[in-house]
Amino acid sequence: MTAFTGVRVRPIDLVDVLVYLVVLGVFIQLFPSVISESFLLSLLTAVLLKIVLELVLYVKSRIVARIRAAATVARRVLNVVMLLLILPGSKFLVLELVALVFGEAVQLGGFFQVTALIIVLMLARGGIRWLFRLSRSAEAS
Repeated sequence: MTAFTGVRVRPIDLVDVLVYLVVLGVFIQLFPSVISESFLLSLLTAVLLKIVLELVLYVKSRIVARIRAAATVARRVLNVVMLLLILPGSKFLVLELVALVFGEAVQLGGFFQVTALIIVLMLARGGIRWLFRLSRSAEAS
């Protein structure tokens, strides 16, 4: 039995990684402070971004569910504060993990470049998933 038992890689996850790779490549071309020394490092960075952003989305969705289910104002405020801390904290998490895993070989720029990168990654992810849903509904009709 391996440590990855129960972890499934769906086709949409692979599509996400390829979309992240393209977006990361565009950022490398457009912003001098975003650096990756090789294509392989860009691919591995895209995989790392996929894992981290899925984790962050999971945590955010759990907190939003807790905000909606909060019975008291105090719990709702506490969960909103947690959400407000996670939003910028996730960008620092991405920066630190990339630095820890890849060192100087990959740099995603500063906080604002990472924020823009994550926003574009999420928009691209949402756009691709929307296109897949649109395609499925067209095939069903």
